[in-house]
Amino acid sequence: MDILASFLPSHGANATASFADFATPNTNLPYGADLYTGTDPSSLNFLERAWMDWYIWIGNPVIATGLMSFLLHEFVYFGRAIPWIIIDSMPSMRKYKLQEDKTATPAQQWKCTKYVLLTHFTVELPQIWSFHPLCEYLGLATHSVPFPHWTKMAWQIGLFFLFEDMFHYWAHRALHWGPLYKHIHKKHHEFSAPFGLAAEYAHPLEVIILGMGTVGGPFLFCALTKDLHILTVYVWIVMRLFQAIDAHSGYDFPWSMHNWVPFWAGADHHDHHHMAFVGCYSTSFRWWDHLMGTDLSYKRFRARQAEEKRKAKEAGLEWPTKPATKTATGALLSKEKGYSIGEGETKKTL
Repeated sequence: MDILASFLPSHGANATASFADFATPNTNLPYGADLYTGTDPSSLNFLERAWMDWYIWIGNPVIATGLMSFLLHEFVYFGRAIPWIIIDSMPSMRKYKLQEDKTATPAQQWKCTKYVLLTHFTVELPQIWSFHPLCEYLGLATHSVPFPHWTKMAWQIGLFFLFEDMFHYWAHRALHWGPLYKHIHKKHHEFSAPFGLAAEYAHPLEVIILGMGTVGGPFLFCALTKDLHILTVYVWIVMRLFQAIDAHSGYDFPWSMHNWVPFWAGADHHDHHHMAFVGCYSTSFRWWDHLMGTDLSYKRFRARQAEEKRKAKEAGLEWPTKPATKTATGALLSKEKGYSIGEGETKKTL
């Protein structure tokens, strides 16, 4: 049922709100409906009406934006990471593993999950809760409808990708400077063979520093133009989460994006950064690493790996030719509780 209609006694239970209901202030309307004074609900599409209903139902725009932002982040983050956990448990997928000699154990995945949840509730939640007031201060549209046209959203998101990639390259590279690496960035490099859940496994200061690249682009754009809707920011953040989780997945498939968009980074690029601890500092694109020469070791390693796969194929061997012998941290798998290594496979024991 339309929430607006349920609050309007002058309409039937299944009726829709009319323009007259919002054209002028109305004391019969629920708290929050005054946000839409002058809005004609009949001119809105389904999603726009649902957006309007959400803000009216919650009543407080600060709470409505904060709650929606946090729930969106949690559902997308874990919703995208869970498929990679399933893939990790499938032996048939090991041929696509970038570091075929390593595997994340359930204990490591659980440790990562607990830490990520802790940082989400103690570091990211307070930031998300202050999101609405900051948006309002900068002039970013939040509760307003109708939504911007998809073409406007597309080019704005394109700008955010470019800004974030530039910011991340230099901020990430700075985090590899001795003291910053030791006290901040080292936490994220605990897993030398990353997996999807580890995308946000990081020191709280790193979450804030690198997070500035994600939200800084939209905020700067809005401060300069006063023409940005929070829905565009949400779509951008969803795409950024997908990119970050996939880049940490540890897998490279024939259909992976970098195979048909050559300048896209993806897991093929970022996984080497975790393995080598240096180079490949970018997130979405490859050009900064190419221009600054920080992808040379990556190119040499991938060439050697491609040659090994070619020789294995010529010899009639299935890749990988050996079982995984290490955990995601690089420790010997044989020393991990609950695991043993057989001649042709890695086995989990009870």
